[in-house]
Amino acid sequence: MSANPYRGEASLKVAGEAIVIRPSFAALVAAEGELGPLFALVERAAEGRLGIGEMATLFDHLSAATRPAAIDRARIGEAIVEQGLAGISPMLKLVLGQILQGR
Repeated sequence: MSANPYRGEASLKVAGEAIVIRPSFAALVAAEGELGPLFALVERAAEGRLGIGEMATLFDHLSAATRPAAIDRARIGEAIVEQGLAGISPMLKLVLGQILQGR
């Protein structure tokens, strides 16, 4: 399965697999339940205060429906560290833009 950027989807390479980060309603509700209001999350990101753990949590929820079962939040976090913030930023920007603007 490949990511469709026109739907606000992104692709993240984790443990040699490309997983789709898809901001569906159910995934966003689950993420919000753990991370707090999405608008506050976007504000923290804009201010440079979004932590790696929060990114991993967000990407975990937004990929849960499409990724292999062997890829968990810890592996997603490791992938974020491996790719670095500069490598993750375009994907995070795409997903957060989708959250703010919708489809």
